[in-house]
Amino acid sequence: MHFAALSLVGASVEKPLTYYDNNTARTISLLKAMIDHGVRRFILSSTAAVYGEPNRIPIDETDSTIPTNPYGRSKLFVEKILEDCRRAYGLEYAALRYFNAAGADESGEIGEDHSPETHLIPLVLQVALGQRGCLQIFGTDWDTPDGTCLRDYVHVLDLADAHIAAAERLIDGNGSAVYNLGCETGYSVREIIELARKVTGHDIPVREAPRRAGDPARLVASSEKIKKELGWKPRFDDSEKIIETAWKWHRSHPLGYR
Repeated sequence: MHFAALSLVGASVEKPLTYYDNNTARTISLLKAMIDHGVRRFILSSTAAVYGEPNRIPIDETDSTIPTNPYGRSKLFVEKILEDCRRAYGLEYAALRYFNAAGADESGEIGEDHSPETHLIPLVLQVALGQRGCLQIFGTDWDTPDGTCLRDYVHVLDLADAHIAAAERLIDGNGSAVYNLGCETGYSVREIIELARKVTGHDIPVREAPRRAGDPARLVASSEKIKKELGWKPRFDDSEKIIETAWKWHRSHPLGYR
């Protein structure tokens, strides 16, 4: 199971070669080692960024893949390489296209801690904790109901369940596949902020900022394929539940894992 990658859209626009080297070229090195040692099953953490600006919502796995940033292209290249490896070497794979991974373990012991932090829900909660003065909203003129970007949030525990289901598929000899992983509901940046205010009981000041290069306006999944083929269904099926688990972790780990 290959989880490692650089994943910041803005940074990928500024430093594309770094992203192609880390996400694409180094995955090729991993695949070479696997082939040399007879390992023939592979699960990739891919991304909804492979779709770019979608033609329709929700997005399904047959839709066009035209990424709008080097991060998405670096992952799409790996998906295409995996298909070539399937044909040439008999490598079977599952490419799991995450939408927005979020949340924390229900125990409150394992959570999301990046440096620097760029994910929306942790940033919102840092404002609620008083660690940031306000939250920046990147663009308020997108083609969405409230002008802010629309995203589909999926809980990390549901992602873990999907990886187990995908591994079982490969072990059972059912062949390669590509799956979306999302809850099939889009939440705007402003909606996430309002949910976080409700969950935390804190005011969360915001500041409007220009759009970031490479951001699509809407990314919402159709997860019907993985539900039908693998029986996967998200247990955390709305963003308020996801934020509640993240808030529990952030309150008990205000400095992250430090």
